[in-house]
Amino acid sequence: MSIIKEVQQELALLKPLISWPTMALFGFALLASFFLAFGGLTEVVERWIKQEEYSHGFLIPLVSLYILWEKRLMIATDFKSGTWLGMPVIAAALIIAFIGEISALYILVQYSFLLLLAGFAITALGKAAKHTVIPIVLLVFAIPLPYFLEAVLTARLQLWSSEIGVMFIKMMGIPVYLSGNIIDLGTYKLQVVEACSGLSYLFPLTCLGFIAAYFYQAPLWKRAVLFLSTIPITILMNSFRIGVTGWLVNGWGISHAEGFLHDFEGWIIFVACAAILALEIEILERITTRRGLFDVFGLNVENPTPQAFEAARQRQSGSTLPVPMLVMVTLTFVFALGVQAFDRRDESAPVNISLAAFPDRIDDWRGSHGNIDTRTIEVLQLTDYLMMNFERENEPLVNFYVAYYASQRKGVSPHSPRVCIPGGGWEIADIRRTYIDDIPVNRVIIRRGLESQLVYYWFQERGEPIANEYVKKWNLLTDALRYNRTDGALVRVVTPFHSTEPVEVAEQRLKEFVRAAYPELVQVLPKKGDL
Repeated sequence: MSIIKEVQQELALLKPLISWPTMALFGFALLASFFLAFGGLTEVVERWIKQEEYSHGFLIPLVSLYILWEKRLMIATDFKSGTWLGMPVIAAALIIAFIGEISALYILVQYSFLLLLAGFAITALGKAAKHTVIPIVLLVFAIPLPYFLEAVLTARLQLWSSEIGVMFIKMMGIPVYLSGNIIDLGTYKLQVVEACSGLSYLFPLTCLGFIAAYFYQAPLWKRAVLFLSTIPITILMNSFRIGVTGWLVNGWGISHAEGFLHDFEGWIIFVACAAILALEIEILERITTRRGLFDVFGLNVENPTPQAFEAARQRQSGSTLPVPMLVMVTLTFVFALGVQAFDRRDESAPVNISLAAFPDRIDDWRGSHGNIDTRTIEVLQLTDYLMMNFERENEPLVNFYVAYYASQRKGVSPHSPRVCIPGGGWEIADIRRTYIDDIPVNRVIIRRGLESQLVYYWFQERGEPIANEYVKKWNLLTDALRYNRTDGALVRVVTPFHSTEPVEVAEQRLKEFVRAAYPELVQVLPKKGDL
């Protein structure tokens, strides 16, 4: 009963401060923002479900809501609705959301949603918006990284974890050899795949470190040390896990690197990482203030005085429905409807595009067609594709792949090889930008064990070859606005090479093929004026 009485008392205090019309307007604004960012938010939830490293995302909004709930009285007493200061933030968020929707960059839609929340808070709450800063910033940790950036980070973490893990194995007196991300123990070979890169620890632990730093009642420098330490802790502990796995495999067999034991060891390491953060706070406080963890850990909430409540009541007395909030809701709803209408209009997609028209003989190259399985096609969501192996006498084959998309809206776009290559178990050994005559291409050397391949890839966007993925997205946006077109294709050319063959020979082979194939390619793919 005491809890019910406390709730009744709080309602009696809060009722004169925040009117129901104001709360209704704020609710309508939130509804409009969800409507505007629905596609981007849906993609976030899908990645929470599918990717282990982001599964903690389900808890983050709950933590944000908990912090807001604990600060509800402070928000109520500082509340002063109707400021125009949030409108520039809202306008910027709406523009970014529009760009993200049209260019199929969901990351822009997702971050614009958070920026929109910040604008709402400033407009609706006035100076009380300061209490919403941390809950909104915390939501940043719920947004997954873009796939290509995730792939680059995974590759780097794999390399670091492998090198440090091998150091731990050597410290245990076990002879070991490292080749890329392959740990050779003699009897067994362990591959440090993406799941063992440490990414599954890094995001949850940095999020946990941010929350811990917020609840840590200490000077800013201590909080910064605590948060930043999550990165080396993740790398070292994941490397330690790899080292222990190598030791167990060397002594008791390969089963310790697979299945339940592998996953269980991962959970133990994460719990150990969290314990290290708690120990770090304990040590920092014992050294500096002679206090312990439980003395400095908690949410700093001030209970407003009766005088603060009275001042807030007087500030709100006689106030009418705030005009800035009406403008906020109207602008967001209109913009959301406009973006949806623009996004659903019939797109001017080229017709009669068939990559099957590509010839199977190019100069002295002879090609044979291959197929992609149905499940992969469903995942890629492509419109048409070409998969061919070309050979000429006494030379290794050249694999030629083209993935064509009639529309790249709503997150449907070619999967960057930066993402797909590591997903196939390959390690990116070198990547750079180069040119074949006037064609910009990304040149990539990939390795898997003793195998090596040279990869050239670029994007053929409405007749224009583009290597830079950011330029591709920008052109996608401008062409969507100017021509109502978002069709495009990924072009990838691959050839194997061995240790006895210099990479320059493989490079010359690919250049000769691209020079011969490109004039035929532009005949089967749409150009700027094709409709």
